[in-house]
Amino acid sequence: MQAVILCGGQGLRMQAEINFTCKPLVKIGDMPVLQHIMRIYKKYGITQFILCLGYQGEAIKEYFLNLDWKVQNLRLQTENDIKNVTLLDAPENWDIIFADTGPNTMTGGRIKKIQKYIDGNEFMLTYGDGVCNVNLQKLLEFHRKQGKIATVTGVRPRSRYGIMEVEKGLAVKFQEKPFLDGWVNGGYFVLNRQVFDYLEDSEQCVWEDAPMKRLIREQELAVYQHDGFWFALDTPKDVQGINAMWDNNDRPWI
Repeated sequence: MQAVILCGGQGLRMQAEINFTCKPLVKIGDMPVLQHIMRIYKKYGITQFILCLGYQGEAIKEYFLNLDWKVQNLRLQTENDIKNVTLLDAPENWDIIFADTGPNTMTGGRIKKIQKYIDGNEFMLTYGDGVCNVNLQKLLEFHRKQGKIATVTGVRPRSRYGIMEVEKGLAVKFQEKPFLDGWVNGGYFVLNRQVFDYLEDSEQCVWEDAPMKRLIREQELAVYQHDGFWFALDTPKDVQGINAMWDNNDRPWI
């Protein structure tokens, strides 16, 4: 099973973040959110990834190519101007395709461009900015049971504001940032390769627009309802919030 991760957006709302390179490399604790997402998949035995690169894609390549010597204990031996470096810890096992899908390509176009790299009939897809504790095995089982082309994980985010109930000009109830009633696209899709028939080979193709609307119209989009933890990093405030969780050892996605 392969996991496709959309890593190409410019993250315009995030660019006020200190040391911002691109959204997938924004750090939670000591590692980028992208690596956290990959570890979520790895927990369920998925180690083959296709990263859809765009804006600052070279920075993502550099991060993984240099990862081992930056984070592991090393042994350096020099003799006659020859340097031998030995890793003293076991490296993480990844199988990553870094696919350049264009700096300005929209989400649907990015997915279409990696069609040639998909091996089997099914693959997973998510965004490069969201972590959760969804059970990917149960998600896959649900997808297969539904027998549809696509399954999306539906989540219920919290309101950013406290909600008041008012009667006759008086507050009668107050809830601090309650869960909203509706379900939203939380990423973490399972897709059959038939989905490529719904995508245009165009930079302007938006996965969340015409393709998903057509799937809904044809009753080919199932929704796996996830009531657990989900968090998307969209603004510097989000980065501060999830890093506060990390610092307090409150890490439900691990």
